[in-house]
Amino acid sequence: MVSDSLSCLQVGGLQLWKLDELDCLIKGVLFIESVGFNGQSQCFYLENPKDPEKCQKIPYTLKNPYPLLLVNIGSGVSILAVYSQNDYKRVSGTSLGGGTFFGLCCLLTGCSTFEEALEMAALGDSTKVDKLVRDIYGGDYERFGLPGYAVASSFGNMMSKERRDLVSKEDLARATLITITNNIGSLARMCAVNENISRVVFVGNFLRINTISIKLLAYAMDYWSKGQLKALFLEHEGYFGAVGALLELLNTT
Repeated sequence: MVSDSLSCLQVGGLQLWKLDELDCLIKGVLFIESVGFNGQSQCFYLENPKDPEKCQKIPYTLKNPYPLLLVNIGSGVSILAVYSQNDYKRVSGTSLGGGTFFGLCCLLTGCSTFEEALEMAALGDSTKVDKLVRDIYGGDYERFGLPGYAVASSFGNMMSKERRDLVSKEDLARATLITITNNIGSLARMCAVNENISRVVFVGNFLRINTISIKLLAYAMDYWSKGQLKALFLEHEGYFGAVGALLELLNTT
């Protein structure tokens, strides 16, 4: 029997089954983490994400995964509160995701591929583009615990023609990526607090072979939560939906 959630389309003699994207994503994530790889957990977090010399990947085991907040970053972002494999809800999301980063980079830098946009971002200096707290207050804003290096206004320095003349395409790409990841990290933290969930797992094709964004998200979560929440990630990123779809089809007997 085929489950009620499935529908079939005949194309060129092939049967194409329609599956729910988020159902497959959750099923794939939980399956991959449960079986591991060579006995190793697929889940990890970054320690000291802002320090190139001290940053390291630390394994994290999701033995009892529920509840967890699943932040799926693709072209946009969906944030899911997961209570079991079949019990979850979409609690929030944003249209500002991976597609936004790539689209803006195409406009601002003339890049033609996602990989090229990431390469530019890795070489850029966002502080030339963004207005920081110290640019406004001359240092830290101690009353509200805002460090001088925190971004006060994304792209805020670009109001000045003189500043615009000094930035490179790489700087613009870096500032774009930080704008997107800061926003996602802030939203994920607020959802975790509202849902009273302490485990926040970031997934999605945006993170596939994208170490720089993983580091920025790890830092954003640490900053917005004041060190109370860790950003968790999974190996083999970008394939969980496909694995979940395969598992669903294997059950259609």
